[in-house]
Amino acid sequence: MSMTKTQTLATLAERTGLQKKEVQSLLDELANLAYAEAKNGFTIPGLGKLVQVNRAARMGRNPATGESIHIPAKTVVKFRIAKACKEAVLGS
Repeated sequence: MSMTKTQTLATLAERTGLQKKEVQSLLDELANLAYAEAKNGFTIPGLGKLVQVNRAARMGRNPATGESIHIPAKTVVKFRIAKACKEAVLGS
């Protein structure tokens, strides 16, 4: 089971010696900075990079009817995991 926001804040506060409010403020500012900089690419060292990607138009299929449908082009946000993160989680 994944950690809740409250559990994450408590754990980070305990490990860093900061107050929970300070940790909350830091995480909020990190998120706001990531949102603002995503179009240019925003890297969190050791975790990965938030990037904006243009997805091309393509043909898809309606799974209920099997009918071919046109899926329009769009811009999406992706998070590319850093190699160090993959190795730490999955092993080398």
